[in-house]
Amino acid sequence: MTRQDYIFTSESVSEGHPDKVCDRISDSILDTFLAEEPEARVACETFATTNQVVVGGEVGLSDQSKLTEYMGQVEGIVRSAIKDIGYEQDKFHHATCNVTNFLHEQSAHIAQGVNSAVDKEEGAGDQGIMFGYATTETEELMPAPIQYSHAILRRLAEVRKDGTEPTLRPDAKSQVSLRYANGKPVEVTSIVLSTQHALETQTSADIRAIVEPYIRDVLPDGLITPKTEWWVNPTGTFVIGGPDGDAGLTGRKIIVDTYGGAAPHGGGAFSGKDPTKVDRSAAYVARYLAKNVVAAGMAEKCTIQLSYAIGVARPLSIYADLHGTGEVDPAALEKAIAQVIDLTPRGIREHLQLNRPIYARTAAYGHFGRAPEADGGFSWEKTDLIEALKAAV
Repeated sequence: MTRQDYIFTSESVSEGHPDKVCDRISDSILDTFLAEEPEARVACETFATTNQVVVGGEVGLSDQSKLTEYMGQVEGIVRSAIKDIGYEQDKFHHATCNVTNFLHEQSAHIAQGVNSAVDKEEGAGDQGIMFGYATTETEELMPAPIQYSHAILRRLAEVRKDGTEPTLRPDAKSQVSLRYANGKPVEVTSIVLSTQHALETQTSADIRAIVEPYIRDVLPDGLITPKTEWWVNPTGTFVIGGPDGDAGLTGRKIIVDTYGGAAPHGGGAFSGKDPTKVDRSAAYVARYLAKNVVAAGMAEKCTIQLSYAIGVARPLSIYADLHGTGEVDPAALEKAIAQVIDLTPRGIREHLQLNRPIYARTAAYGHFGRAPEADGGFSWEKTDLIEALKAAV
């Protein structure tokens, strides 16, 4: 039987965290290529450290002779992303940092497995396992600890950028521990918040006085109690931050990107990858399926696993776990899923309309638990599959 009484913790990191700076750059480059050519193939990795940004990976275009033209945009994309995040430090500044571009043409051997042909469906861009998850514990059908950790940092980023809190700086981390009773979150036992700030003279108490009202504002009423422990900048001064304080890499915050450890992760990162890479698109559709199952009232919790082989179009397996909360047979649900949606890479991309420049916005504050947007952003958060799933089950 699933445990009902426990404490669970998740963390988030801000858009100015070194790894998230790299995710943002990689996804901004991806968006640029998709805006020009929706079928572009991109696998872009970024490394950042003091005064340095290095971009590498592969790009596939229908006309590879245009690659040089597109490469000329990369440095500007990098600097624009860093500027929007807010870095203007002496040793990491959007205008003065060194940008090195090692992007190159996509491997022909990868392309031959992925590309469609007269007698061949478009194959998956890699092998792997992908998971999606949903739960009723928040209105976004996300685990509460990660959803609240994201909410804290998004709010602090807003007041930093609009000038309300001018001494806050881009690099930050949050962590929320929640006590569960009868399987439901009832109390925040501890809050950890470390945020970069402008002034050496600011103490931990000063920073807590700035951030606490915003944290209380974004968390549901009653969860913070007199017993909640607060750890705000517990090491003291945090002026040197971002890639100047610690190196960053694309794809190093995959648990922050998904469910905060409350559900499995297949291992593949998302950022910088076009949607033929099932690491990204199949993880999105798995979340879409799990969310629709829970929204349909079929279960209070749902995990969906999909598996793929490189160059093979159809998933090798579909697995559903309803964690003992199901109103339907998981085996029947697995069969229904295969009936209501085409889970080939092309089928996923067309159903969720993924061949659009919608990815830079996913690079911070989670890929899931966000509202679907008018231009197709976060389309995997829609709950428009409910009736089809009910009918198929």
